[in-house]
Amino acid sequence: MADKPQRTQTRNPRREAGKRAGTKDGSLRVTWVRSEIGHNAAARGTIRALGLHRLHETVDVADTPANRGMIRRVAFLLEVAGPVDRPEPEDSQS
Repeated sequence: MADKPQRTQTRNPRREAGKRAGTKDGSLRVTWVRSEIGHNAAARGTIRALGLHRLHETVDVADTPANRGMIRRVAFLLEVAGPVDRPEPEDSQS
């Protein structure tokens, strides 16, 4: 029987997108600070999808593109602490 060639494990860039340089565990701390009353059902659903149930509740969510998109949709209701897309440090070698 001939040996099958071994598959090489390729890295999935989408799977590792949440693990950005400088983050400890690739997570964001999200706090719900404004009420969803008077906002559309999509905003309420997004708040629930982030794992928030009560006003002033804080949860840690993975720093992934999907979660960042949800946070962006309801950013006016949330406070986000954690890694933020910071500009690259300039090499200031004077």
